[in-house]
Order: sequence, then structure tokens, then C-alpha cells
Amino acid sequence: MEKIAGQSILNSLETQFEAFEKSLNGQSKSAAHAVRKEAFSSLMNSGFPGPKNEEYKFTNFTRAVEKNFELNGTNADFGLTEAQISATQIEGLDAHKIVFLNGIYSSELSDNIQVEGLKVESLAEGFKANSPLAQSNFGTKANFAEDAFVALNTAFSQHGVAIEVADKAVIEKPIVLYFIGDSSTAELSYHIRNIVVAGKFSQATIIEKFDTLGEHKSFTTSVNEISVSDSAHLRFFKIENDTEQAYHISNIHASQGTNSNFKAFTFSLNGAMIRNNLNIKLQAEGIETYMNGLYLLDGKTHVDNHTVADHMMPNCYSNELYKGIMDGSSKGVFNGKIFVRPDAQKTNAFQSNKNILISDKATVNTKPQLEIWADDVSCSHGCTTGQLDMDALFYLQARGIQKDKARAILLKAFANDVLETVENEAIKEYLAAIIEKRLEK
Repeated sequence: MEKIAGQSILNSLETQFEAFEKSLNGQSKSAAHAVRKEAFSSLMNSGFPGPKNEEYKFTNFTRAVEKNFELNGTNADFGLTEAQISATQIEGLDAHKIVFLNGIYSSELSDNIQVEGLKVESLAEGFKANSPLAQSNFGTKANFAEDAFVALNTAFSQHGVAIEVADKAVIEKPIVLYFIGDSSTAELSYHIRNIVVAGKFSQATIIEKFDTLGEHKSFTTSVNEISVSDSAHLRFFKIENDTEQAYHISNIHASQGTNSNFKAFTFSLNGAMIRNNLNIKLQAEGIETYMNGLYLLDGKTHVDNHTVADHMMPNCYSNELYKGIMDGSSKGVFNGKIFVRPDAQKTNAFQSNKNILISDKATVNTKPQLEIWADDVSCSHGCTTGQLDMDALFYLQARGIQKDKARAILLKAFANDVLETVENEAIKEYLAAIIEKRLEK
């Protein structure tokens, strides 16, 4: 009998899950906990992805977790100062702020959001109160049977946030989710689940940002289940600029209704190992979907972006642009899939992945995929990997610009194609400052 991958992790999780169930008290018979138990059973039966798993071929996250974490179910106390917490926040961003400390919602640091048409509730409180928003949307988008790390997150889901934007509501200020961890005394691990429901004709922007402070390693998983209703416009940002000891797995699963517009932005700027799964189902007509990503890597950072745009119905449009700049011994992975189902006639779908390697030790593995079962479509995909344009570099140097400065100018121009898709000026300036500092080192 073939050995299940990640057996040592599964052994420790079994004890943890028993303790987790006991801590739920009256929630153990809820609909949400039934989903948790199914997910845990699936995980125990199938195990974690092994080195031969095609989806994790270039990113052996199972081995990384086994090697680096005890996952004993206990975390160090949170001891960061107010100044340290403030330093993680996006300067100049006028937003509705929701803060989590070591994965647990902090009412003291979060805004008391009282906005017409906007409902925000702690997922833990939602589960406890048997809230319809939390209970009826939990586990409906992210299929734990398809990914072991989704199953892990689902089994231990308790903390996160549930957000509902009412029909026709326009939420002017972004909703920003700050997940702040303290790994200064011991390793840190936690799982976050967020639920987002954007009502018909609504508009909103949501930002998810993880920061861990401390010298010990951290392991976090995040699953976002997003419903974009008919004619809704939703922007979702994922900003990853964590420590070099941070291991993070993100899953964003979104479904779109008729004439809806969804823009997903993924900025991966630092960490030890990061896996981003972005899955979007275009399951009605007239949908527009945009997937924009930038990974700016150095040192030994490893970032893997897996995306899926699943066209299920006719007359829809998707456009995906991911760019990567890799320095040091960093490694980038991109696997983008476009599915055009038999009913998805008149589809327009485009995908582009472009990479620059500025170190001989940096690597990238890229695999754009296009699977079409319809005949009346316009689709394209492609990828490029190379080094800086030496002619352009020489041109700038010939005009008196020093080599390092000229190099930074060219790299910023390369990254700006993605950065310019960001409409919020505070977010754009925040990201631009990080990118500029990194490129001009």
C-alpha cells in the first residue's frame, strides 16, 4: 500500500482536531461543523500532495511544512507593541479596518463599521450565533476534495470575517483585512477563512494583507470564498510582503453572476514559500474578469501562482497579466489555466505571463494552459522569460545614467504594467514605494 504523503503532519493534526472539536461546545452539531468533519475526513484519507503530484510539481509544500513546523496546535502569546502594529498598515489609505492578531479578531483595533448596505461580522461570532451569512456560505466555493490545503483550512476554520454588501450598495472606502502575527518567541501557525458576498449592482474593494513580525517561522493558510452577484463590481487585493521565515498558502475561489465585473490583484513581494491559488468561475453571460499579478522576488523566496479562469457560459471576457522579477536564488512558478466549456461561445480570453531573471541563480517555471471545447471564441495565451534588454540598458548609460539606476528604471517600467491597473492611489503608492526601494538597492 502506497504511503500517504505528509503522514507526520496528519498524525499531529488528529490530536489537534479532537481538541478543536471539544473547544466548540454547542457548535459541534452545526452545519458548518459538519463541513469541517467532512474536510478533515477527506484530508486524513487522501493526505497531502506528494512530490509526484502534478499541481505541486515545482512547490513541495508538504515537505516544507514537515521540515519546518511542529504544528502542535499552540501559538506564542501576542506581544507586539502599538507602534509595531501601526507599521504594518498602509499609509494614507482611508479604509474600513479589520485587524486580526495571531489569527484572532481584535475588536479593540478594528473599526466599528456602521455603513448602510455593509454587513461585517467576525466569522467566529457568526458561527457561534448560527448566522445565515456564515453558515450558508461556508464551504460552498472552495472544494476541499480538490486540494489538501483547502481541506486543512476548512477542517480548522473558525476565525476570519464574513462580509456582505447589499444589493445596489456602493461602499466608497476599501475594506482592509490586516492579519498580524507575532513569531518573536515561537513558531506561529493559524488558518483564516473569509466569506464575501457582493449583492446585485453593488460595488466594493477588499484588501487582504498578512504581516508576521519575529524571527521564528510562521505557517498560515487563507481561503476566501467570494460571490459576485449580477452586475456587481468587486476588487480584491492580496498583498504578500512578509518575513523571510513566512510560509503561506492562499486560496481564492470566486463565482460571478450575469454582467458582473471582478478584478483580482496578487502582489507577492517577500516570504519563504508562498502558494497562491486563484480560481474564478464565469458561470453566467456578460461577465468581465481581470487577474493581475506581480511577484518581485529575492533571496531564497519561492512563489507559486496557480490560476484558473473557467468560462462556463457565452459572451464573457477574461484578461490575465502576471509579471515576475527574480533576483538572488529565488524561484517563481506560474501555471495559468483557461477553460472554455462547450456552452461558452463568443468567449474572449487572454493570458500573459512575462518574467525577467536578474540573477544567474534565479529560476522560473511557467506553464500557460488553454483548453477549449467551443468553436466560436477568441483566445490567446503566452509566456516569456529573459533578462534585461541590454540595448536599452546601454542607451540609458550612454546618457549619463549609472548602471544600477538604469537597471532600476527598466525594471520599474516592466513592473508598472501591473501596477498601473491599480485604481486606488494609496494602494498604488504603497506598492510603488516597496517596489522602488527593492529595485534601487
